[in-house]
Amino acid sequence: MQPFDYQPRTRVVFGPGTIDQLGKFAQSLNGRRVLVVSDPGIVAAGYAARAIGLLEAAGLEAHLFDGVEENPTARHVEAGLKTAMQHDIDLFVGLGGGSSMDCAKGVNFVLTNGGKISDYHGTGRAAKPMLPLIAIPTTAGTGSEAQSFALIADEQTHQKMACGDRKATAAVAILDADLTLTQPAQVTADTGIDAISHALETWVTNRRNPISTLFSQAAWGLLSANFNRVLENPMDIEARSAMQLGAFYAGSAIENSMLGAAHSCANPLTAHYNVVHGAAVGVMLPAVIRYNGPAVGTLYGDLAGTRDGAETLASRVESLLKQAELPTRLSEYKIPEDALPELAKEAARQWTARFNPRPVQENDLLEIYRCVY
Repeated sequence: MQPFDYQPRTRVVFGPGTIDQLGKFAQSLNGRRVLVVSDPGIVAAGYAARAIGLLEAAGLEAHLFDGVEENPTARHVEAGLKTAMQHDIDLFVGLGGGSSMDCAKGVNFVLTNGGKISDYHGTGRAAKPMLPLIAIPTTAGTGSEAQSFALIADEQTHQKMACGDRKATAAVAILDADLTLTQPAQVTADTGIDAISHALETWVTNRRNPISTLFSQAAWGLLSANFNRVLENPMDIEARSAMQLGAFYAGSAIENSMLGAAHSCANPLTAHYNVVHGAAVGVMLPAVIRYNGPAVGTLYGDLAGTRDGAETLASRVESLLKQAELPTRLSEYKIPEDALPELAKEAARQWTARFNPRPVQENDLLEIYRCVY
């Protein structure tokens, strides 16, 4: 039994329509001037205006920063910081996918502790208190609402910086599946695969512990049973709710056990070839599961309910990718084969590689890339 130090800091409110309680939660956190951090798609869907209306109805001053883009960089954090400083913000609302929530955390770091976001690359580097955050995911994917880390990319290299501090954790997470109903089909597919990869990777990391395994197993159960349902019937609110709760559980597992080599391999694909994060992790995951199989004993079998757990889960992920109409080979992304050595070199430098249950070096990662190609 691995030791653990479990310190939950987030109030979790789950159920359709729970966004209507946003004003009450903001009041409970003593918010007066709130910055809603979101993206243009969420604004177009009307959710940002709804959030601002709920905050204003509660007597709070609400402002919007909607300049977030996918895979936010230090530039987005700086732009959000200007808005936050202009309005003397004392509470954040991260509304959207992982990018919006991560950007809100990134602005929070710099607003409260000064400097630039790269100063917080690593863990526990915020010396001063941070402002409270209400996280409202509109996708079922990253699980950022459950985590103390903000993933912000370097503006020049596009390499992701994991900036973590317990003070950055959301004070409240509102899981309202109604907000996921308007997702485009491609977003549902990409984010769903991302959440599934979180459940499977956290299940076997070298930091897995009794708390993380509870979340990993619960996440896998919900996500694997409902992914096809939301693909086939996007308006199935029960399945949408299960996916959103599963994504939260998977994010909680990450917070307690970290991720592995599939994410290490995925990040360079996103940085250099603009492969959407969920699809990038998904395409790499089956090969990583097969690579890890000899090193994890019965763990994959315990999750899959079969003796040959690694092959069962790898094949299951490949089936889910096909059902989601996502590629299962790197060649489908038009990535040149001669780029694989450089991708492996970058993957070996990714922070999640160190938590993979079977040690990975550059040559191991190159072989994994070749297997997927």
